[in-house]
Amino acid sequence: MIRTIIRIDEDKCSGCGACAAACHEGAIEMIDGKAKLTREDYCDGLGDCLPACPTGAITFERREAPAYNQAAVAAAKAEKEKLPCGCPGTNVKAMERKPAQACACSGEAPESQLTQWPVQLKLVPVNAGFFDGCDLLVAADCTAFAYGNFHNDFIRNRVTLIGCPKLDAVDYSRKLTEILANNDIHSVRVVRMEVPCCGGIVAAVKNALQASGKWIPWGVITITTDGRILEADLKKLLG
Repeated sequence: MIRTIIRIDEDKCSGCGACAAACHEGAIEMIDGKAKLTREDYCDGLGDCLPACPTGAITFERREAPAYNQAAVAAAKAEKEKLPCGCPGTNVKAMERKPAQACACSGEAPESQLTQWPVQLKLVPVNAGFFDGCDLLVAADCTAFAYGNFHNDFIRNRVTLIGCPKLDAVDYSRKLTEILANNDIHSVRVVRMEVPCCGGIVAAVKNALQASGKWIPWGVITITTDGRILEADLKKLLG
């Protein structure tokens, strides 16, 4: 059949692997230092890999290609989740946590409040079991470094997803839409930095909420570069 599919110019390909990481379907592999479209039937023709490519090596073309095989893609994703080794992104797990009890005076480090793995938005499977019935935290990468009590104030009792819309150079909206549409998520909290580029993560969540067709309570907390919560957002958080 004739359909739209990606084309990779090997002469322009730098071998960075960004496109393979951005391809949710697993259609692209790195072979001999170059990106290759190894499964044409896994390529949905939507081009999540295009903005990830720093050299412009990927373009669209219309040509004869096998039909997109959604069932085969779903089966391949499910199989990857079973892998006990390799990339940590394939080792999906949930963790039970006790409430934080340690304090600075005790000399003990407070326990992590992270309840699941992976946390990177690009790596987490959209159908991971820990999503069902959860309160979701979507946080910009830098927030946990800027805000000292991030685990107790934000991660505790939430499933956490992190990303950087500027460095990842992808639109998270599509994946977030799948997560919200396919799971029983009770609420969404977005934590961003005050810098303008962090607006991308807020926009992605907003677009995903609209596209999911669900009404889910959500809110945004902004962290300043010197590690404070903006006063207006602090009132929301406490109120």
